[in-house]
Amino acid sequence: MAQVPQTFLDGLAVRTWCGLALRALGRARAEIDAINVYPVADGDTGTNLYLTVESAATAVEAVFAGYETQPAGPTLADAVRAMAHGALIGARGNSGTILAQLLRGMAQVLAADGAQPRCDGPALRLALRRAADSARQAVAHPVEGTVLTVASAAADAAERADGDCGTVARAAHAGARAALAATPAQLGVLARAGVVDAGGSGLVAVLGALVEACTGETVDAEPDRVASTPNALPDPEPDPETEAGPAPDADAGDCAAEDGGPAFEVIYLLEADDTAVARLRTRLDALGDSLVVVGGDGLWNVHVHVDDAGAAVEAGVEAGRPYRIRITHFGLGDVHTGGPRPPRERAQRAVVAVVPGQGLAELYTEAGATTVLARPGEPPASGELLAAVRRAHAREVVLLPNDAELRDTAAAAAEQARTEGVRVALIPTRSAVQGIAALAVSEPGRRFDEDVVQMTSAAGATRYGEVVVAEHRSWTTAGICQAGDVLGLIDGDVAVIGADVTATAETVLDRMLQAGGELVTLVIGDEAPETVAAHLETRVRESYLAVDTVVYGGGHQGALLLIGVE
Repeated sequence: MAQVPQTFLDGLAVRTWCGLALRALGRARAEIDAINVYPVADGDTGTNLYLTVESAATAVEAVFAGYETQPAGPTLADAVRAMAHGALIGARGNSGTILAQLLRGMAQVLAADGAQPRCDGPALRLALRRAADSARQAVAHPVEGTVLTVASAAADAAERADGDCGTVARAAHAGARAALAATPAQLGVLARAGVVDAGGSGLVAVLGALVEACTGETVDAEPDRVASTPNALPDPEPDPETEAGPAPDADAGDCAAEDGGPAFEVIYLLEADDTAVARLRTRLDALGDSLVVVGGDGLWNVHVHVDDAGAAVEAGVEAGRPYRIRITHFGLGDVHTGGPRPPRERAQRAVVAVVPGQGLAELYTEAGATTVLARPGEPPASGELLAAVRRAHAREVVLLPNDAELRDTAAAAAEQARTEGVRVALIPTRSAVQGIAALAVSEPGRRFDEDVVQMTSAAGATRYGEVVVAEHRSWTTAGICQAGDVLGLIDGDVAVIGADVTATAETVLDRMLQAGGELVTLVIGDEAPETVAAHLETRVRESYLAVDTVVYGGGHQGALLLIGVE
């Protein structure tokens, strides 16, 4: 009889796992969102899990891209570290934050000093146990019947399995499914709603993807997300808590009051040492509930529900350096604040735009657009764009990626939104200044197709340039640049290599105006010299008749200067 080959986990298998998990969560996202009834009713657990895994997968792909010229490719340690880091920085909601800690726990075992280049069955058992234990420790007040219970059951089942990675992964998946089915008997809010835990359901999908990555075998269809056990039947009388509709983050390990609670969700990344984080946990625990703090090695993801969002952020400032701060008001219709939420009427049309800095975000918002902030080095994922389309809550949406490299990402978000009944038009803007031109001619009263044509035409008629500082030595279309050189780009290509920001910007502007123009748009970044805007305005006024100039502050946008010529 032929011997069955041993299965294992290496760097390539981790990459495969991330891709399969992302697809599985993409298929299950809407269902998981719909059953989200604990502890807050914002119906986004599936979306949060998807965005977290998307960030993890993006980080792993970046590592593989860096090894393109090396046949060996990334090691297992390289891949799992990237996966855990990507999940940490992209974690959303309680669900994503806890999943990030689960992946970090696995990475602590699989990327430890002395770890094998391939993960075998015993190592995977240990990794799953570390994952479950570290996630439970990250939650201030663990509650059974949540994703923590499902993770612990998966680790328990894995420890009883004897074999290779495939055998252990199958056991973990089976244990997680059984635990998920039992969650309504452990948490009353699930039983009354007649559903299983949403976060646990997402973890089952992720573990199913692990089985497929290890063995190549597709697991059985995911279990029904509606509870079928006698203990999980809804009460005969309607529960006012669940009458508000599906609620989010049923995965949360923290216990929020079922009849009321804090009004804000606060999330931020935090650079701080362990001692400061220990004090932060104590302070945030006193301020609110649903406290989850994950991470380590100086970088943490903090999640808490509070009434005083400012105090939660101030606590982070005292502990270290908080950034990527997100504050969400739960609104009047969720479990925390009580009372049914009247459906919000959809707008007829909206514009969703990706912008590179806070200054432009404010400008676009004033013009009526829904914005997605793209921080330097942190391009948004398709899930973030899709979330913005949903947030716009319109029947028709114009999507402005404002970056050539985001076109495929935006197209994926648009395609998903169309399956949800939203009419989406993607205008392939390659710079925020093209987006400004498109937004300036938008008229919601026009027919959608006509408005899209006019916006596309305005964007296409706008040449765009930017001034940046080279980060390293490289070949460009204008020659070889050194780290620290000032680069002037026109329509995406390096046209000027200089030493002075103002002089380089002037050269770029002159070249752009050689082909004519009526309006120059300047978006000044925080790092640009204070005098550059005035110098360029004077240059246009004295050298180019009948050309107007408008100047905007871009904030911390990556580029020193953005230039548009219409």
